[in-house]
Order: sequence, then C-alpha cells, then structure tokens
Amino acid sequence: MIELAPGVFAFGLCTYLPEVKTLIVCDLHLGFEESLSKKGVLVPRFQFRDIVARLELILSQVPVRRVILNGDVKHEFGTVSRQEWREVRRLVDFFGKKGIGVVAVKGNHDTIFGPLAKELAIREVPEFRHKDVLIVHGDEIPTRLAKVIVMGHEHPAVVIREGAKKEKFKCFVRTKFRSATVIVQPAFNPLTYGTDIAQGELLSPLLVNLRNADVFVVDEESLRVLPFGKLSLLVEGAGR
Repeated sequence: MIELAPGVFAFGLCTYLPEVKTLIVCDLHLGFEESLSKKGVLVPRFQFRDIVARLELILSQVPVRRVILNGDVKHEFGTVSRQEWREVRRLVDFFGKKGIGVVAVKGNHDTIFGPLAKELAIREVPEFRHKDVLIVHGDEIPTRLAKVIVMGHEHPAVVIREGAKKEKFKCFVRTKFRSATVIVQPAFNPLTYGTDIAQGELLSPLLVNLRNADVFVVDEESLRVLPFGKLSLLVEGAGR
C-alpha cells in the first residue's frame, strides 16, 4: 500500500482507510456487457467473475469491515437491466457472507439505483465522511469540502511511452481543489481502462488543471501502486 494522504492508502484499484477498516471501490459499472450487447457489440460476460476475483485477492490481504461503493455501481442511466439486478444482488451477497457492510455513494449512473438499494438493504448516501476525509463520486462539487476528498467518476489512466511502444495504465491522481487534497481513484471495472488524463477532457468540476498533479500507476496483477511523479513530467517525457 502507498499512503496518498494522512490515513488514506491506495491498494490495487481501491483506496483503504485502515483506521476504520474501510475499502472504497469506484465505478463498477455492473451490467456494462449487456449495455454493449444492446448496441451490437458482443463481448464475453466475464466482468463480474473478474471483479469478484480481484476483491477476493484484496480481502485476503487487508481486514475489511465496510465497503463503500463510490458511485456508478450499475451502468445504465434510465433503467435497471436484468444483468444489473442479478449482479448487484450477487455482489451484496458476496460481501454479506464475509460479514462486510455495504454503503453506496450515489453516482451519476445511479439515477434509479434506489429500488435496488431498498430491496437489498443497502444504505445509499450522497456522500460519506470520516473525520477529515470526504468520499463523493465527483460529478458535483460538494456543498462542504474537507481536507481530503476521495472520488471516482473520472476513470483516470495514463499512457506510458517507451520508444515506439506505448501502453495505457489505470492510475490514481492526487491534486488540489481549493484547500482540499483530492484523490481520484481508477475505475474498478475490468472492461474500462479509462481516459488518458494528459489528453482527455476532464469530466469532474473538482478537477481544474492536472498539470501539477501526482500520478500513481497501478499494476493490476500485483496490486502494487507505483509513484510516477508529476503529470507534467510524464507529458514532457512523452514529447521527447
């Protein structure tokens, strides 16, 4: 694990608050394959299996009493697909069997997540606070900030170039919004590699200019999180 802010650690694609044994997971987008299928894009339905395997690996290495699903638990905006109903239920059962409580922070894809949350007895909240840490999805500016803000929504990734070879990696981003330290964590969804933060247009109003942001690349197989320095240095290095 690597500490990104006091008491807030990056571990794999998650953030972890060891003081309260809380794991934060962003942007699962359950049901993504069914959404692709409706658009004529056929992909094998392996996403849920991979999500559970990744969670099993993380839970085998750190003690967890509570999981915060930080927005976009499901993928569809205006409906709840059959795949979403099935997989959200299976995910809640997975945590329940391990004695882990679930809190869902509402994301922009969760406009009608309420019926699912009610049926499965999930606590759905607009935000979650622990001392100086505020957990929000990141699609809106919170009415009250905190010293540290943990968010998702952006699906950050960075392209690393070596000669003619280039490869995209999911990453954490640490930046500032007013007086707050903002930690942007990558999407947990295995099908979503995200947007290159050096090239893409920023989605969150909490992210203004990432040039001086710190980048931490994730090795998804080993769960290691590697500091890669300032984004500006990565961009300048890629231009050489």
